Amino acid sequence: MLGNATHGGRTGRRALILVENLSVPFDRRVWQECTTLRDAGWTVHVICPQGSKRDTEPEAEIDGVRIHRYPLRAATGGPAGYLREYGSALWHTARLARKVGPVDVVHACNPPDLLFLPAMWLKRRGTRFVFDQHDLVPELYLSRFDRGEDLLYRGVCALERMTYRAADIVLATNESYRDVAVRRGGKKPADVFVVRSAPQVDRFQPVPPEPELKRGKPHLLCYLGVMGPQDGVDYALRALAKLRDDLGRTDWHAVFVGAGDAFDAMVELSRRLGLSEQVQFTGRIPDADLVRYLSTADVCLSPDPRNPLNDVSTMNKVLEYMAMGRPIVSFDLREARVSAGDAAVYAPANDEAQFAELITLLLDDPEKRARMGKIGQERIGGALSWQNSQRELLAAYTAACRDRGSVPTGAPGRMGRRPHR
Repeated sequence: MLGNATHGGRTGRRALILVENLSVPFDRRVWQECTTLRDAGWTVHVICPQGSKRDTEPEAEIDGVRIHRYPLRAATGGPAGYLREYGSALWHTARLARKVGPVDVVHACNPPDLLFLPAMWLKRRGTRFVFDQHDLVPELYLSRFDRGEDLLYRGVCALERMTYRAADIVLATNESYRDVAVRRGGKKPADVFVVRSAPQVDRFQPVPPEPELKRGKPHLLCYLGVMGPQDGVDYALRALAKLRDDLGRTDWHAVFVGAGDAFDAMVELSRRLGLSEQVQFTGRIPDADLVRYLSTADVCLSPDPRNPLNDVSTMNKVLEYMAMGRPIVSFDLREARVSAGDAAVYAPANDEAQFAELITLLLDDPEKRARMGKIGQERIGGALSWQNSQRELLAAYTAACRDRGSVPTGAPGRMGRRPHR
């Protein structure tokens, strides 16, 4: 087992963070939480899957955070595939949790809403359980599979209820999620803390634009993010077809950065719409290349359609566009407005024609684009900064351990100063 000494030689409590759907430190939110806790005096262990191209080592210690990874094959083939994936993940998580040994707090990140099972095993040994709700899984199910409230939907609702019931403290990513935890989950308001995701501003620093990325066009449009069935890349592509065909605008090149299980389908849709010459799909790219594209982009796209999940979720890409000072076109979603405010313009929900109209509006108004970009950067540096989330995270841990003596809270002046990989 890895030793118990904390980063920098300090001794404090031990936390174990469980993640199933991404590797760490690739999962940026989880990594920010790890380093915040580490700087506050906690010894932090993480159990997560191995990545395919990065985070591939079974064991790693990175900047004082101890990471234990297991092999995991993503689900294919419907419910049976998810059963295999989740069964394997739970077995490995339990195996590695035994290896880590006793901890003061187990911090489980969803999806799926299954990690309460190893958390309950630890709770029986006196560990406190913090549930970090990254997604509303019932809404995710409805938005992704469009099957209605069937047996599987009732099953994921039951798992969410059991997770809430088991949790001592809930971390919500925004006020909408907090309301769900209180209303649907039956949690006391004092036991639910809003820990917003925030971009790593040191990762998103603008560089001089590179006109050659526009492929000979006056303007560059950019999409950054996951490409799954619920992420709206198809809406963006159809809006771009309308921008060209209905509005007669061909003075743009568009780049779609990211990957996901809808990636191949989106490339094919682009081909069918006749957009292959004007739309570029990069897949996942290094941070330096991502910053080059965003620094050159005139308008960034957030085409998430309104559905049960997206309307109440905070989109990381919106925050990242704002950190880079880029103006945004979005559909009119509740939490999109909370995040972006006047840094975005909003088309009626799922209206691709109006989405295209708003792209035209911004392309024709460079002064408006500059004002919107400045507003976004100011919001990221103020109300939406990670420093605010750090305070909430540490307050949540204090609440989790409130009857267990003193808890490391850290020196505010040291927050965020450790080097990241």
